[in-house]
Amino acid sequence: MRPWLKIFLIGLALWVATVLVTMWTDNSNLVPTVVLLGSFLVPVTFVVWAYGHARGEEVTVELMFKAFVVGGILGVLGASVLESYLRPSLVMFVGVGLIEEGVKLGALMLLTRGLKHRSVRDGLVLGATVGFGFAAFESAGYAFNAMFTSEGLSLAQMVETEILRGILAPVGHGLWTAIAGGVLFAAGGRLTGKVILTYLGVSLLHALWDSMNGLAIAITLLLTGQPWQFQLIRIGKVPDVTDTQVHVFTALNWGGLVVISAAALLWLRAISRSAR
Repeated sequence: MRPWLKIFLIGLALWVATVLVTMWTDNSNLVPTVVLLGSFLVPVTFVVWAYGHARGEEVTVELMFKAFVVGGILGVLGASVLESYLRPSLVMFVGVGLIEEGVKLGALMLLTRGLKHRSVRDGLVLGATVGFGFAAFESAGYAFNAMFTSEGLSLAQMVETEILRGILAPVGHGLWTAIAGGVLFAAGGRLTGKVILTYLGVSLLHALWDSMNGLAIAITLLLTGQPWQFQLIRIGKVPDVTDTQVHVFTALNWGGLVVISAAALLWLRAISRSAR
């Protein structure tokens, strides 16, 4: 059995067992274990898979560990500080995309500044590692927050959050930073015009991903909105929605995420092919 698959299956079994025991015993001491296992399982699995595809001699286990842990934490801390200056607006998601992709790229450059040889494949692997590290620590925060509801602690809501973020993790932060890392290493680790354009491109994908829920709502209203709904919106009230609008919103939201993910995967594939 491949190492990454073994890690995933063992980790998944431990996570499921921990969730079941926590539900059975109501032992709150197990909550951190549920959060950490659920948040780190998919990112760690993909990092191990990526390491199996590394070719450079300088891409060691130690460097991968630093990229995942140090790069991930630096990215989360940097994003938290800079995003505290953002204010709710139509362009907020653009700012979030620029900040988070910027701090991840900066962390990658910092951690790999001493490498003597840089290949595109190494950049893809190390970029993905930093991105998945960011995703793991960010998901742990989201899972912890999801546990607190107006009705008290909710283990079910926390588990649902971890499952959803785990499913989407492979086409999120790890993918975007892998693209930026591959182009960065192709440029010898320097901030060239192509690297900056790539950074702006992945930031746009990130912004579209984060704003897809709002975009889907807006497009649904434009396509199927009723006059009485727009009247309620004008006076600041949230209107009820029809069954048709629910289906249209769901299709637009998930369809948009699929299109964004497909674009990023095709971009990654093109970079990988150029490395050959």
